[in-house]
Amino acid sequence: MKKSLFIILTLFFAASAYTQKISSAELKQLIQKEDTLKGLAKNLIIDSLTEGRMRNDSVFIRTLVRTLQVKNSFHYPFDSVIGISKLYSPDSSFRIFTWSLAFDDYYSRQRGAIQLKTDDGSLRLIPLTDFSEFTSNPNDSIRTKDNWIGAVYYNIIHNKHNGKNYYTLFGIDQHSVRSTKKWIEVLTFNERNQPVFGGPFFSFENDTGAMRKKVLHRYNIEYNKEARTLVNFVDDEEMILIDHLISETDEPDKPYTFIPDGDYQGFRWKNGKWVHVDKVFDFKLKDGEFPMPDPLHDDDGKLNHEKKPINNIEKNKKKKRGN
Repeated sequence: MKKSLFIILTLFFAASAYTQKISSAELKQLIQKEDTLKGLAKNLIIDSLTEGRMRNDSVFIRTLVRTLQVKNSFHYPFDSVIGISKLYSPDSSFRIFTWSLAFDDYYSRQRGAIQLKTDDGSLRLIPLTDFSEFTSNPNDSIRTKDNWIGAVYYNIIHNKHNGKNYYTLFGIDQHSVRSTKKWIEVLTFNERNQPVFGGPFFSFENDTGAMRKKVLHRYNIEYNKEARTLVNFVDDEEMILIDHLISETDEPDKPYTFIPDGDYQGFRWKNGKWVHVDKVFDFKLKDGEFPMPDPLHDDDGKLNHEKKPINNIEKNKKKKRGN
């Protein structure tokens, strides 16, 4: 009796939370399937055997597709499926699922799919294929769903220019046993509503001398596995902030030696592109301070890419204003 009452109350409150866009029957299916997805996602992380992680990944993909075929699944958040990034665009026109499959300490692949919002609640799902290992220069090309530069996304921001929508994605890639990469790229949709990744959006037109680079189609940093970096849009500054990196061993040709030095660079949105700002603040790390590690998941198993304190930014802002 108590168990039945609990299920009824759960369904009632959940249905209220989703503003009646999901029927009670649909919600019941989604809750049941979410429980299965939760276990599979957990095993993607904790299974000690490569074969086990690969098997869980395969079953997870099939189960996710079947789950999303439930009508109005777009409105269901899957909050308990830990370790899988599930980001809605700020205008709620789509959401993107991304996660990482680690084969060993040296090799991992990213998985992804975009779920588009539909008027009738039916499924329109676009799978993404990680093509990064076959790419020598990923920053110079426009990409499709079939040759995506894989990343686990932790933020999306939305800009408009001349009536067109631009979605800037921030993602992380556990690149190698020694280094991690973070990516910024702009997602648009073409006339067939297919995703287009990248374009000539990252401009260095305000830089001078050796700092001036050609326009990039996407932007990334690579850094020491144990370092902790900020790559994200900061509302208070109305710009993307990025840790400035230096080699801790004075070997600038080895990105796995890179760590933050306490300074920041960034990008501001201007006329449909991100324009580089070489030096955002004047603050530097004090002697004896050092970057903290940047774990992929927190203690609860949740994706954890941007836990770096903003204390340095606040100090910089005060210094910048002369306080």
